[in-house]
Amino acid sequence: MRKFFGRLLLMTFALGLVGFVAFAYVGDLSPHYADVSEKVTLTLK
Repeated sequence: MRKFFGRLLLMTFALGLVGFVAFAYVGDLSPHYADVSEKVTLTLK
């Protein structure tokens, strides 16, 4: 039982480390906003 919890703790730590490195590599994933304006001409029949 002790061996199981040791492996479980090690696996949790390893996955946390991989997630931390991946987040540091990818960085901020928030979208970049920009205002876009374009003139539109409407014609009515």
